[in-house]
Amino acid sequence: MQNWVGVVVAIALVLQVSILMALFFTTRRTMQKMEKTVTDLNARAGPILTRVQILLDDTQPKISTMVSDAAHIVYLARGQAQKMDRVVTDVADRFRGQLLHIDRILTGTMETVEDAGAQFKQNFWKPVQKASALVQGIKVGLDLLRARRGATASSASQERSPEQEEELFI
Repeated sequence: MQNWVGVVVAIALVLQVSILMALFFTTRRTMQKMEKTVTDLNARAGPILTRVQILLDDTQPKISTMVSDAAHIVYLARGQAQKMDRVVTDVADRFRGQLLHIDRILTGTMETVEDAGAQFKQNFWKPVQKASALVQGIKVGLDLLRARRGATASSASQERSPEQEEELFI
């Protein structure tokens, strides 16, 4: 029985060696294909990477200049915005001051016009009212005198014509 075990072990060992040999050759073939693929990829990508590197080397100073110019433009724009803010604030303050000045002038003018109206009313209308009252008094007095004359004349002639009464009315 020991012979059998030795034979089985020998067969297993030969089988393992043959499987390992097959794996070795398959791995070697795969490695050769991988090397060929990497070599082709490197041959194709190498010029592209070289061109990209040249392009980057060529454009890097231009990009740096553009970034520097953009930073300078932003700095100048900020300064101009601050100046504009100061100018607008100053203009708004001056405009507000002018509006207050105009308001004071108009308020003074309105008060003066109101005072002048009150003075006009007091100094002109009161004498006019007094004169009107005087004229009214004279008119009442004349009417009274006419009425007395008319009373003496009516006793002389009892009836007046409508034309005479109309003349007296006017």
